[in-house]
Amino acid sequence: MAFLQPGQPVRKGLYWVAWLYGLIIRFRLWCYRKGWLSTTRLPCPVVSVGNLTVGGTGKTPIVIFLTGWLSAKGRRVAILSRGYKRTSKAPRLLVSDGSRILVGPLEAGDEPFLMAQRCPQAIVAVGADRVALGQWVLEQHPVDCIILDDGFQHRSLYRDVDLVLLDATDTAGLDALLPSGRLREPLTELSRAGAVVITRADSRQDVNAIYDRLRTISCLLEDVVEVVFRPESVMSLVSGERQPVEWCRGKKAWLVSGIGNSRSFRRSVESMGVEILGETAFEDHHSYQHSDLEKIRADLQATGGEIVLTTEKDGGKLLPLLMPSDFWCMLRLGTEIVRGEEWLYRLIDGLLTDETKQLRARA
Repeated sequence: MAFLQPGQPVRKGLYWVAWLYGLIIRFRLWCYRKGWLSTTRLPCPVVSVGNLTVGGTGKTPIVIFLTGWLSAKGRRVAILSRGYKRTSKAPRLLVSDGSRILVGPLEAGDEPFLMAQRCPQAIVAVGADRVALGQWVLEQHPVDCIILDDGFQHRSLYRDVDLVLLDATDTAGLDALLPSGRLREPLTELSRAGAVVITRADSRQDVNAIYDRLRTISCLLEDVVEVVFRPESVMSLVSGERQPVEWCRGKKAWLVSGIGNSRSFRRSVESMGVEILGETAFEDHHSYQHSDLEKIRADLQATGGEIVLTTEKDGGKLLPLLMPSDFWCMLRLGTEIVRGEEWLYRLIDGLLTDETKQLRARA
């Protein structure tokens, strides 16, 4: 099924399909509330980073941010991810053991591989059954906290905190359920969230539009966190040389991405003062082929471009296909909390107090 991209209008002709989908989703949620579907609790705190919509809301950079913060406090963190579109057929796969990366981006999936790169002290594992995956990881490694990537709909695993991300640039994504719109669940399911995180909160107008939607469902606005993703540095894929963002100013670039929200990548590059000559935007989790790169090289040469700029998520998959002469760079984004930082830290840190650990041990 081809999902709507951010900014696309609702498909009104599919309302009846969305109604049926909504009926199934509501019945599933009702079964969990009644206890007819079971939820398993792991012997350590679990923080889920998820969303209500399909597509890229910024889950990966938030997971990386939280993992880095907890690791800096001396916490041992494990990241559990589905590993979407990975080539490995193993039901459970260890991507990183906290000291070294064990598999590449194709086997692991592009997002888990990126998390392993950016969070070298964290355990990173992938598998569709997150309950079995978490139990498997805990049997092998001592862990203080588990971060569940894209876990809001994975109700079979108990989570102590649900962080639910809403993209400020995609208010329309909250208009209707799949396949008419982009919602995986009704907007009212935000009541399950420990905190709502508004990502890409650069524009006050966009953020206020999200707040207007939250008021319609009586969401507690004091529990809302706002986050922006800012360009941090640029790195050559072939040489590994890192440059400051200012290095890109005025350069002529061709953009390449295979992410859930290519518009956000373009906006980030525009903010750096780069002259964008053109763009190749693939579907999310695209598996690159040599023919893709040949076409991009031809486009770059035809337009007189100096560099190809891609995302950090795509960089790991592109590197094995590049030639030594390719001047392709990836953009690294940093995560900044602009509202609710103290509240978010207090929420997460409260899970890891000695009192909480003792209560869980007795449970």
